[in-house]
Amino acid sequence: MQINQIEVGEPLTLFVLLKDVQARTARNGNPYLNITFSDQTGEISGNLWDVTPIQIDEFQPGRVVYLQGLGDQYQGQTQVNIQGLRLATNDEPADPNLYVQRVDLTDQELREALRPFFAAIKVDEFRIIVTDLMNHYGDQFFQYPAAKVNHHALVGGLAFHTLSILRLAQAVAEQYSGINRSLLYAGAMLHDLGKVIELSGPVATQYTIAGSLLGHISIVDGEIVQACQRKNLDAESEPVILLRHVILAHHGLLEYGSPVRPQLIEAEILHRLDELDASIVEINQALKDVEIDDYSERVFSLENRRFFKDELQRDFKDSE
Repeated sequence: MQINQIEVGEPLTLFVLLKDVQARTARNGNPYLNITFSDQTGEISGNLWDVTPIQIDEFQPGRVVYLQGLGDQYQGQTQVNIQGLRLATNDEPADPNLYVQRVDLTDQELREALRPFFAAIKVDEFRIIVTDLMNHYGDQFFQYPAAKVNHHALVGGLAFHTLSILRLAQAVAEQYSGINRSLLYAGAMLHDLGKVIELSGPVATQYTIAGSLLGHISIVDGEIVQACQRKNLDAESEPVILLRHVILAHHGLLEYGSPVRPQLIEAEILHRLDELDASIVEINQALKDVEIDDYSERVFSLENRRFFKDELQRDFKDSE
């Protein structure tokens, strides 16, 4: 059995990865663990009640466990009613990499797809900075997820999300005039690069101390300044300031983590495309296992909305 096969009311037994574990206290004062389990088909959460100090120490993110329970539902979300939980032994499938979701493209395919966009960056400062940072963080860039949860929370998700933004940016630049492609492409390639420092890695992803206290936007701005120092560029020159602004503004609003709001057309485009790509991916993920003429579970990041899968969607996909 795998996570995407879990049915409400049905018993379940399977090996899964502890993707996230939060120690909490119940109303009766007893400790419990809120756990997110994952495998290559998806994620599911559940609470392990009345835990002991030994269990709190054992059940850490990144470990593989044998889970027994019952499919359940709470506030429209499928969950697991945990009835038994133990660590996997060495003679069982205990490799965490067996339970991590990956993007469909290989590392090499992602690299090849990104090359034309890099070649299209004609401004020297942008090209030098992008090259320097990719040389420093390229291995992580092609392995890390784009988020701990929600969109592109997969191995390779960071590079795949970046590629999606670049493809959308290319279409926008072909449609409208007055867009600096070099600035837009360089900003798109670097906008989430700080996540290789903000996040712990592709398995049981957690926020690092730097990620929690600084965030990926300010992290990558600092990395650009350091790249300028390594390459004898002026970090306060106009081209570099424009690039830094596009990245600093890509979340759009101060309350969403951007220290400034977009004041360049390229910054506004990157912000809008970032939101668009994330939303489409999350909606498709929510609808993936939904039956025709039924609703998805609520998508927290999209105002807790549910999305409907209709007959026309199936007919359209069948005709492609």
